[in-house]
Amino acid sequence: MDQKNKVTIIGAGMVGSTTAYTLLTANVTEEIALIDINDKLVASQVMDLQHSVPFYSYTKVKVGTYDDVKDSKVVVITCGASQKTGETRIELVKKNSAIVRDIIPKVFKANPDAIILMVTNPVDVLTYMAVKMFPKKKNQIIGSGTVLDSARFRFLIGQKLGINPKSVHAYIVGEHGDSEVPLWSTAAIGNTPLDRFAKLTDGERTRIFGQARNAAYAIIEGKQATYYGIGAAVTHICKTILYDHKTVLPVSHLLEGTYGIHNMCLSTPVIIGCRGVMHEVSPMISAKEKKQLQSSASALKKAAQSIV
Repeated sequence: MDQKNKVTIIGAGMVGSTTAYTLLTANVTEEIALIDINDKLVASQVMDLQHSVPFYSYTKVKVGTYDDVKDSKVVVITCGASQKTGETRIELVKKNSAIVRDIIPKVFKANPDAIILMVTNPVDVLTYMAVKMFPKKKNQIIGSGTVLDSARFRFLIGQKLGINPKSVHAYIVGEHGDSEVPLWSTAAIGNTPLDRFAKLTDGERTRIFGQARNAAYAIIEGKQATYYGIGAAVTHICKTILYDHKTVLPVSHLLEGTYGIHNMCLSTPVIIGCRGVMHEVSPMISAKEKKQLQSSASALKKAAQSIV
């Protein structure tokens, strides 16, 4: 069966349903299928989403099954236990690895050409697990990684400098979690290096990065879950894949020597298109940042040992 401009989302909780809503409002896909083991929940989410369709361009929204994967370009995985207050993403490994291990073969059995977008946490470890299960499909398996972290970083820098975040070019790389690394050395305002545009003090940099890294903890403490930001991030990634935009994004993918890191999934900037990961970008970073990135990879490898 030919692929449609279609996205199947596995997991109809807050992240999955918000992603579906964001896709719908962005008008980037002709069909959205939601799959969940909770029949009542998924039916209710789909009904609610369908009622918003008249306010936007027409998108078909339906309760899905794995048959929907057959003609989907992108399969977004959001199911599993969510992060609790005070819990790290890495602590979710054992809870969610068994769920994801069951899903991945079903997806590729239904559609060998599907692009899998892992969102379930710990996203880097679960992306790595999926790649180890299907190594020949490594470029088709990506994690949402630090796309949202980088957006938070850009927002906070823009807020500090009074600049539209879209004009702030800055990445957070490594783990989507506590060991992530801000690339201050490559940060720029337009084409101007950040250091030439504005001298931020060490204290200001520490505060900005700290707020970006700890944002999820603060949001979870206040309202039990994060979903608006990640919904927007996933929609952005899906749009890039669906329309082959060849956009540079810091998604989680298998590193095989980049920055001296081998055989682990974590985020660095890559070009994303209709086939998933197309090319590494590998910006020049400082020696300190490279060392921090390697430490992040080591932390993730340790976490992955329990499930891979």
